[in-house]
Amino acid sequence: MIIMLGLLLGLQPLATDMYLPALPLIQSSFAAQVSQAQLTLTAFLLAFGCSQLGWGPLSDRLGRKPVLLMGLSGYVIGALGCASVQSMEALIAWRLLQGASLGATVMCARAVVRDLYAPHLGAQVMSKALTGLGVLAFLAPVSGGLLVGWRSTMLAQALMGGLALLLVALRFAESIPQRNPQALQPGNLLHSWARIVRNPMFQAYSLLTCFSYAGLFTQLAASSFTYLNVLGMNRTHYGLMMGCNALCYITGTFACRRLLRRMNVQQAVAIAGLLSLTAGTLLGLASLAGLRSIWAYALPFGLYQIAHGIHMPCGQSNAVTPFPQAAGTASAVNGFVMMLIAFATGHWLGQSLNASSTAPMALGIWFWSACTAVTAWTLVQRFGAIRH
Repeated sequence: MIIMLGLLLGLQPLATDMYLPALPLIQSSFAAQVSQAQLTLTAFLLAFGCSQLGWGPLSDRLGRKPVLLMGLSGYVIGALGCASVQSMEALIAWRLLQGASLGATVMCARAVVRDLYAPHLGAQVMSKALTGLGVLAFLAPVSGGLLVGWRSTMLAQALMGGLALLLVALRFAESIPQRNPQALQPGNLLHSWARIVRNPMFQAYSLLTCFSYAGLFTQLAASSFTYLNVLGMNRTHYGLMMGCNALCYITGTFACRRLLRRMNVQQAVAIAGLLSLTAGTLLGLASLAGLRSIWAYALPFGLYQIAHGIHMPCGQSNAVTPFPQAAGTASAVNGFVMMLIAFATGHWLGQSLNASSTAPMALGIWFWSACTAVTAWTLVQRFGAIRH
């Protein structure tokens, strides 16, 4: 189960990190603007986030396995479509399908953890699954930097999606304890959404994951242009650097499990909040000082990734804890808000990136690290415990 969850969650970094080193190539091959190249990423994430609002209640109604099979099939078809496009518009359209399909797999993976495990154990299980995600996140940019042409990265995504589809079809046993026949009824759905977003525990952990991911997404969306165009890094070294970031994330997931054996979730998140803010501050100061050393930006973000490896398993597992009968819907709302913030961040970056400044990337991460730390030290401390 851990391996399967890691693969399902890991399809997301494969769909983003693997082709990040090729974003400038995509831009040049279609003679497009930077904002258009960024749209292949932000449109993917918008579809990924919005689709979860439908996939979540559908999985509560039909079960996790049927939704996983539908989502994985669409993911593979979308990746194959991206590999064959002849225009930027077609690439964006296929990325929309790929993102919408991926929403099913990631949402179901998070819901399965709530289906099968108690809250504190669920955070540890999620950290193990996210270690698997970290392994794929390590391999994605490294292989993306070594593969010849950006179309080959899309074929690699189709291959991994096909592997996940086969694994789910043959080995996954339905995890939902009881299907909800009313999950798709409009009135019931609106009531569930309202109940979820009003819950203080959901708000605290959902904002924690959203802000921490927004800092990561700022790096993902801006790093290829910043490191390759501003700091003069080559594609292979860039891929290796992004792989090292993933290793730092894996370190964070191991640290998460170690912390949770010694303390509660709120205490672990408070420590991670300090790491996040320290990393963001170092990045921001480096940019304000006009530093052009790659290490001045790569090392602090490695620290940010360690903190992110603690925030995400704690936040994702506990955001859905209050809703055992609507875990899919709660997971979907969390994913939707996370991707909505990422889309807004990507749109801003598309308008702000230039060939002479590290500020959009560094100051953006600094801002989101401060939001993450404040949430970890306030909302999570106040509302992060289960109330009976």
